[in-house]
Amino acid sequence: MINSTPKTIFSSAAGRVNLIGEHTDYNGGFVLPIGIPQRTSVRLTPQNSRQVRIKSLNMKVDDGHFEYELGKERATKHWADYIQGVTAILAKEGFLLQGFDAEIQSDVPMGSGLSSSAALEVSLMRALREAFNLKLDDVSLARLGQKVENDFVGARVGIMDQMAASLADQEAALFLDTRNFVYERVALPKGCELLVINSGVSHQNAHGAPGANYNTRRSECESACAQLKIHELRDLGLEDLPKLDTLPEVIKRRARHVITENARVLAAVEIMKEAKPGAVEKLGKLFYESHVSQRDDYTVSVPEIDLLVELAIKDADVFGARLTGGGFGGSIVVLTKEGKAEAVGQRILQAYKLQGNKSHPTVLVP
Repeated sequence: MINSTPKTIFSSAAGRVNLIGEHTDYNGGFVLPIGIPQRTSVRLTPQNSRQVRIKSLNMKVDDGHFEYELGKERATKHWADYIQGVTAILAKEGFLLQGFDAEIQSDVPMGSGLSSSAALEVSLMRALREAFNLKLDDVSLARLGQKVENDFVGARVGIMDQMAASLADQEAALFLDTRNFVYERVALPKGCELLVINSGVSHQNAHGAPGANYNTRRSECESACAQLKIHELRDLGLEDLPKLDTLPEVIKRRARHVITENARVLAAVEIMKEAKPGAVEKLGKLFYESHVSQRDDYTVSVPEIDLLVELAIKDADVFGARLTGGGFGGSIVVLTKEGKAEAVGQRILQAYKLQGNKSHPTVLVP
């Protein structure tokens, strides 16, 4: 018999914005996310049955309810796959569950590149951990969350989002080595703050236009590794860039992004730790270099994102800006002068509107 807690459990997990280190996590590299105020919350009540009933307060009534039986999880390309995936993966890993009712509410926008799915997975597993006394530490939660995406949902994402949802906070960035799960918290330099703008162009990791998703990019990176006879792109540094000349042009550009992005993460962390004069300006320059690499070498940006970034870097109160998250839509992160983020955000939105674009960006942070 499962030893469950009969009372209702409340849990939550935050979304994240990745400061720098995009598409490096599934290549064994380095990332630097930080938590954001927006969170996903779960209200869970164990039931003496095998039935799972879930309700999303963010969805329309017809799409906001889903019910299934434990052991009979089936991927349906419905938002509830993230719930089904959690219970299926936990069972596969040997954890015993019983049925439950769960009510979900989130202010992490879906498809915004701010890790809404990882926040859902981690918040649900936190509730299940408490309800059914599961022996899971925070890193294990993250690793299981990644399995949900990879093995059930079908998105071959790396570990960053789940690690950020499980371990990051708003006080400091989480510098993570995704090869060995070693992490430390690193504070932003003084004199700056973060601004996040959702472009209004939604992305989807597992599915989308041919070639425009995580799975394609990951396959391209694996192709580079196979041709270079290495385990992961993490195994190469800037000194190895000439080796890429043997690769087909598209594969070469994908590999170049990952290698240079890893170097940018390490440089950003060093700048933040040293906190010398001019640190914020140097960090902002790395932000923009990262965006250019994502736009030109990894080709995961879209015109709306590029415009927002270009408008941001023209602002006198901005040090740097870049696409954040998986790309093909989503959000940008902007490094602004301290106390200026809100005003900068409104100026960017106004300038964007004057361009006559159809999407409707919104300021999420601050």
